[in-house]
Amino acid sequence: MHADAALTLPAKGADQNPLNIPDWLLLPEPRSFRPKRRYRTVWISDVHLGTRGSKAEELVAFLRSIEPQTLYLVGDIIDGWSLRKAWYWPDTHNEVVRRILKMAHRGTKVIFVIGNHDEVLRDYAGFTLGGVRLALEAEHETADGRRLLVTHGDSFDGVVLYARWLAFLGDRAYAFLLRANYAVNAVRKRLNLPYWSLSAYMKSRVKNAVQFVSNFENALIHEASTRGFDGIVSGHIHCAEIRQVGDITYYNDGDWVESCTALAEDVSGTISILNWNMGAPAETQAEAQAECEA
Repeated sequence: MHADAALTLPAKGADQNPLNIPDWLLLPEPRSFRPKRRYRTVWISDVHLGTRGSKAEELVAFLRSIEPQTLYLVGDIIDGWSLRKAWYWPDTHNEVVRRILKMAHRGTKVIFVIGNHDEVLRDYAGFTLGGVRLALEAEHETADGRRLLVTHGDSFDGVVLYARWLAFLGDRAYAFLLRANYAVNAVRKRLNLPYWSLSAYMKSRVKNAVQFVSNFENALIHEASTRGFDGIVSGHIHCAEIRQVGDITYYNDGDWVESCTALAEDVSGTISILNWNMGAPAETQAEAQAECEA
């Protein structure tokens, strides 16, 4: 098929597709033996498309399994830092973008809260592209009436704000750990052992990293309290968690390079951690938080 043929519907009539909508947006969903799980809201972040560490295939499977009314992309969906150094964009990364656009086309409200790795999009905050609204931060009201601030979280990271060179250095070290993580788990798979995150283990064992996570969380909790919110949702530190501090609830949706986690709100307003666990849904908050607290 010619490359252009996949972009528009066959022209059977002048008025059939006046907006030249890509035909893949209109294709019916594949049949599944398992019905989609319906949520009021889902939050995902730190997908890092454009890197070899991105679990794009797992994310596509997760997105196909859910039907949220609202989907928040809480930053670092695309890794512009990595793409500037070397281009890496396999078709599975295209599939993530297509899936999100298809969800937006079919009625899901999609809000992209821009992070530091996709900061090139910040100049377009306030615009809507393909049904996806770009924003620097967002406010979400839960079904039970609580107001949550939604932010990627990099603006509360002193390393990113004041020592950008150190952030880039840390990013390279993290990329090395992810490559090592891939090799370790290739061996574990041959031995029929479950997935294990080397990078998450190293972070949990480094005292400074543990202190950084604690300081980061406390800074966000303070921000939510100061601005009169009931809670705050973020990403950035790749550590899924739900924590109550006084009247403020801190939520972090984790990432899709290590833990494959998301946050989901049900129709009553209850928010929980979803742990896709490398393709197998396991809706247990304890498993997701174990990597942060080990």
